[in-house]
Amino acid sequence: MSKKAAWQRVTRSMCMGIVAMAGIAVLLAGCDKGKPSTPPASKPVIGVSLLTMTNPYFKDMGDAMQAEGAKHGYEVIVTSGELDPAKQKDQVKDFLVRKVSAIVLAPCDSKSIGTAIIEANKAGVPVFTADIACMADGVKIVTHVATDNLEGGRVAGREMVAMLGGKGNIAMIDHPEVESCMLRTKGFNGEIAKAPGIKVVAKLPGQGARDKSFAVAQDILQSNQDLDAIFAINDPTALGAIAAIEKAGRSGKVKVIGFDGQPEARQAIKDGKLHATVMQYPKQIGARTIDAIARYMAGEKPVAQLLNPTSIYKQADAQKDPDLK
Repeated sequence: MSKKAAWQRVTRSMCMGIVAMAGIAVLLAGCDKGKPSTPPASKPVIGVSLLTMTNPYFKDMGDAMQAEGAKHGYEVIVTSGELDPAKQKDQVKDFLVRKVSAIVLAPCDSKSIGTAIIEANKAGVPVFTADIACMADGVKIVTHVATDNLEGGRVAGREMVAMLGGKGNIAMIDHPEVESCMLRTKGFNGEIAKAPGIKVVAKLPGQGARDKSFAVAQDILQSNQDLDAIFAINDPTALGAIAAIEKAGRSGKVKVIGFDGQPEARQAIKDGKLHATVMQYPKQIGARTIDAIARYMAGEKPVAQLLNPTSIYKQADAQKDPDLK
């Protein structure tokens, strides 16, 4: 073989080697392309079970929790017990199976929810309550975020006394299974007791629901022809009572005070159907609850209770409310 032929053979071998090495490099690069060097961390999951989603108040709260959760990089799963304690307990069990980072509850029953919370405590999952507190023994709640319901009840009671001039027959439609409503009626009763001319002639449960409260209000109206006013523990209850009053032909004769500040109730105030409502702010409660979780996860010492103030909302307020018709 000539020197020229030998050199050409060596040159071809070197070229083929370079091509082969380049191919291997491309192949390895292609394999690495779809694989990040460090797997991305999964989002912390927050499990939420509210009282009901049929009440716009709790929908606003749940929406605010999800919006605030997104800011912190959380996945917030919102469910509701729909007034069924057993269903809510099952939802807590589902959260534990999913190994959520925290649980938020607005209990359907402030006492019976205790067993589910104890399960979460044993599993090491922190539990927070929003709007409605747990009243069971032996449970550990990190933080409770709510309206100052006791003072809200006092606000409603003072307005009732002023509206009636300190004299008249009234009824209450309450929801005794729920801690927030217990506080409202307690605060309300404390103020009414200061006016000996006011007599509570009926006190019946309406489950915080419009249809149930409509039926209850009908019974109260039939049994009390001289009724002057009704205190309703939330706005759906108040709207149900108003419907019963209208059906009985007693509009303007029996006045109603509600609690929540929902748009429909505020519109009813502007229209002269509802006397007043006590304002509370579900979006603030939702956002503050998630913020409390974020602070806890960051290692801050938790605050046991965070309460939002309330205010009375009457027709003068409705007249200048830009959100109403």
